[in-house]
Amino acid sequence: MTPSRRTLLSTAVGLGLAAAFGLSAAPASAQGWEPTRPIQIVVGFAPGGGTDQTARLIASAAQELFPVPLVVVNRPGASGTLAAEIVANADPDGHTLLVGGGSESTSVPNHMETNYSLDQFRGVARVNREHMVIVTKAGSGLDSVEAVVEHAEANPGDLAYASSGPAGILHSAFLVFEKEAGIEMQHVPYQGGAPALAALLGGHVDLAIITPGDARAQMEAGNVVAIATTSDRAPQIPDVPALSELGYDVNLENMKGLVAPAGTPDEAIAYLQERFERAMQSETFATLAERANIEPGYLSGQEFEQAMSDMSAAIRNAIGERPEAN
Repeated sequence: MTPSRRTLLSTAVGLGLAAAFGLSAAPASAQGWEPTRPIQIVVGFAPGGGTDQTARLIASAAQELFPVPLVVVNRPGASGTLAAEIVANADPDGHTLLVGGGSESTSVPNHMETNYSLDQFRGVARVNREHMVIVTKAGSGLDSVEAVVEHAEANPGDLAYASSGPAGILHSAFLVFEKEAGIEMQHVPYQGGAPALAALLGGHVDLAIITPGDARAQMEAGNVVAIATTSDRAPQIPDVPALSELGYDVNLENMKGLVAPAGTPDEAIAYLQERFERAMQSETFATLAERANIEPGYLSGQEFEQAMSDMSAAIRNAIGERPEAN
């Protein structure tokens, strides 16, 4: 996030917290439960990143609808799994939420043992979705999915792809594509998306996955060819087909939303979901999301759970049997 965007969201959250102490909550549609202390929104990554940005956006937009402060707490470490473990084992009383739905929820637990599993969470609401775009270097001759598959079939293991780190959602997206296409490629992990893109541009790897915004900028600069998205078509690059359109059963995207510990009562989930849904319908949310280049993608708690479950199952199918969590 640019400093101006981070400042915008942080300032908005601060204003929301101040307002919270002087405002009562709007009438609730869910009866029988109300928060009695600050609600923690736990983020598994450092301040300033995409997950943190989502947390501060939804906290800012929703604060005036709650009688208690919404407090963003950063607990970075282990690709987001440290925060996920903390929330999975927190008291299921509605006062501790996780920004989940991405690598820590749908991908990492399928690659390695973790001290939690996806079924230890209840969905509250999906906040946003981020398309993922497969790109190749301009001039490489790999200017379509068909060209990539043909090369990989003729030369198993010859093509290499970059990811932002092992076991993450970008790594898993390639694994699902490989499984669907019946091909084999080499995985080269990097410490983040920027180094992965730099490796592609430098000719060290043949493919990478980047965001639609980055893809459009690199395409306009003549640096890359976007060959497919891994879910549906992205509004920023509408001419780029989805893998599903090309005959590959791939539907993965980087989702971010709010989840609670599995034992959280229905009344608390309903209370939280109703308010966060209203917040996402607000002008404040729309304005901040646009300025921060976030694509809203609301799903109800149950719909969000299903979306995470479907993605996790696809990844597990591509990898093999899922390890048991401790």
